[in-house]
Amino acid sequence: MSEQKPYRLPTTVTPERYQIRLTPDLSAARFAGEEKVLLQVHEPVRQIILNATELEFHAVAIKSPSGNVIPGEAVLDTENEQATLKFSQELNPGRWELQLTFSGILNDKLHGFYRSTYKDANGKEKALASTQFESTDARRAFPCWDEPAFKAVFQVTLVIDDGLTAISNARVISETSLAGTGKKEVVFADSMKMSTYLIAFIVGEFEATEPVMVGTAPLRVWAVPGKRHLAKFAQEVGRFSLSYFSRYYDIAYPGDKLDLIAIPDFASGAMENLGAITFRETALLVDEAKATRAELERVADVVSHENAHMWFGDLVTMRWWNGLWLNEAFATFMEMIAVDAWKPEWRRWDSFTVSRAAAMQVDGLKSTRAIEFPVEKPEEAAGMFDVLTYEKGASVLRMLEQYLGAEAFRDGIRLYLRRHEYANAETTDLWDALEDSTRQPVRPLMDSWIFQAGYPLISVERDGRGLILSQSIFRYLQDGNTPERKWHVPIFIRAGTKRGVVNRTIPLTDQTLRIELPDDADWLVVNAGGHGFYRARYSPDLMADLKQALQTSLAAVERFNLVNDAWATALAGLTPLSEYLNLIDLLRDETDVNVWTSVIISCHNLNRILGEKQRDAFRGRVRAVFAAVLDRLTWSPRAGESELDRQLRGDLIGALGTLAEDNACQERARELYAQYEKDPNLIERNIVPALLSIVAHTGAAADYEKFYTKFKNAQTPQEETRYLFALAAFRHPDLIDRTLKLTVSGEVRTQNAPYLMRGILLNRDAREKAWSFMKLRWDHMLKQYPDNSIPRMCEGIIGLVTPQLEADVREFFAQHPVKQGAKQMEQHLERLRIAVACKERWKDLLQE
Repeated sequence: MSEQKPYRLPTTVTPERYQIRLTPDLSAARFAGEEKVLLQVHEPVRQIILNATELEFHAVAIKSPSGNVIPGEAVLDTENEQATLKFSQELNPGRWELQLTFSGILNDKLHGFYRSTYKDANGKEKALASTQFESTDARRAFPCWDEPAFKAVFQVTLVIDDGLTAISNARVISETSLAGTGKKEVVFADSMKMSTYLIAFIVGEFEATEPVMVGTAPLRVWAVPGKRHLAKFAQEVGRFSLSYFSRYYDIAYPGDKLDLIAIPDFASGAMENLGAITFRETALLVDEAKATRAELERVADVVSHENAHMWFGDLVTMRWWNGLWLNEAFATFMEMIAVDAWKPEWRRWDSFTVSRAAAMQVDGLKSTRAIEFPVEKPEEAAGMFDVLTYEKGASVLRMLEQYLGAEAFRDGIRLYLRRHEYANAETTDLWDALEDSTRQPVRPLMDSWIFQAGYPLISVERDGRGLILSQSIFRYLQDGNTPERKWHVPIFIRAGTKRGVVNRTIPLTDQTLRIELPDDADWLVVNAGGHGFYRARYSPDLMADLKQALQTSLAAVERFNLVNDAWATALAGLTPLSEYLNLIDLLRDETDVNVWTSVIISCHNLNRILGEKQRDAFRGRVRAVFAAVLDRLTWSPRAGESELDRQLRGDLIGALGTLAEDNACQERARELYAQYEKDPNLIERNIVPALLSIVAHTGAAADYEKFYTKFKNAQTPQEETRYLFALAAFRHPDLIDRTLKLTVSGEVRTQNAPYLMRGILLNRDAREKAWSFMKLRWDHMLKQYPDNSIPRMCEGIIGLVTPQLEADVREFFAQHPVKQGAKQMEQHLERLRIAVACKERWKDLLQE
């Protein structure tokens, strides 16, 4: 019966302005609250229903338009996370003021209003309080209408200990010492009209950078004492991207200041609270001289993503959580545009192909979902934060932008934001704005991508002087139960002819389409530029032409797609694995880091799937390819080479020393790591993670002890996570046991422990131990870890690639369903099924 209860609030009463006063007690891990809400009663009621959970009400009253105060009582509905405020007389339509006092806990689950701890320079433990309200956790901090459509203005006051800093969404308008209490009152200005999930309260010891101005808004980066020196890079990209978005959207930043705040314990990457964006430390604080290019790119990406949300998400917000993609897909798309403009040498749109491929991996499952998907319960909203919302959503936006043209697309976005600023919108509103702006039929094209799960496989074959294109849904599991679906597919064709390269864009709306080709086409690709969210399968003659043109005529993203599509069709059983391995053999002259990322990811998959005898032959085969490419690149940086080449060098060294088990590589890596221990400046920073991975992969107890000590005494957030997650790669049984104990001992932050556990599950030599341990400690992990991290941890089950382990995994999760990740768990289990099926299908290969 509980499944049928309404989770949504009635609209008979709506808030207009909140006045919130909170007094957090960091040592007791509690807070006291007072709240006044100016609200509009739309029809006569005797009760008001709003959201509240883990709160205790101490007083309830409401003041009428004439000034009469009517007492009330609160009745909690724990299951639906609601409170019903009951009054002794009817409340007539008009503006009323709700008055509440309440208290709550500063929890340790990294959601709502929560407590975080860290150690200062003297090793003393310090506490701070922060918030994470998206998607439905503002109700843990104050009673509210905790749905995106109930936008209101918020005025916050925080009463805190002297010596602490308070940060909220708007600027501080007064700070007053409260005589004799050891406390001070920090009053913040009114926010703009916005949704509850965007409110933020941060209290603790913090240091800020000097502000830089973006328009009229000061931008600062905040960190706990001793880490401010790591803020410079984030502040630079923050200033650039905020200014860039103001110009792109043609709307000024809507806040009165912008603080970027690093929080020691943070469940996600970052959170786009208007004016007070909170971050995991690794996503904001970085030493530019020591971090790898990939680590710097992550900071640039996350800062730009959150800044993009100030418009897409904060200024204009989805009406309900089914439309989350309107926030997250756009922020992902815009982060790419901004970072690409800031650092064009990083070729950010090229590397986005790796993210697109990750989305296609999930979207090729039977258990995928549409980008826009029905949401009712809070846990279903939490389950929407995945690669389908972010990466698939951004991919189809990029496809649309390339189809319409960048300027036309931007003009439509500007119109959409102007129409709906300070309000809420739905997907149809976006299509309306784009169609009104471009006069193009956007709706039929995009509805097939947003409301329909999966994506097409475009089959391509010659037909005389023409080309036949046909679409069918791509699925990894070929079980004879594949539905017929059609998409409006923008086919981006590029063909090499004797007269030069010819480009055409053709809409494929039917199952099959025949087009004419130039007589002298030597080769062609049907996803030119890599912008389309579809895979291609070429007939053997066309594939042979592409292999001939691989390094001379195809762009890097086109080579990436050729390799990635070949791997996907091999996994699906549509093409033999031998064809994919033969394609890898042709890549000895490949120079693109993203192509090699795709290859290395596929090799990690194969390493988990293949049997022991097969792995020896497999290692020998990839060893020859990796070594040839590394020999050409060399182990040492060369004058004039790009940062991407330096990243590629590190990736190849890591693959050669672990996947390929190359003894010479392992010996050299150990020598270089010994030099790095003596003087980190002697070693090029982009190969350091590879050296760590090889030392761990081949390591003994003495190496483990060094890595553990480095993790405990790290100087930067990146160094801490490098050494921590390297512990998951050690293979000696005793060391595996040590790392497993770390996941539950409290030594590892709960924001990181689930990902450490995932890493151990994916370690082929540790997986059975890890699975037994996780089952044994499951209840403990559920209590200790943030809710949203549980399905992410469980992704590690895709490494349990034996029929016996798969059966055990299915039985366990049938008895222990993951509340906040039902859809993700379906997907993890299906990915495991695909791997086990491939293990059986490929059992006779690579036996020589």
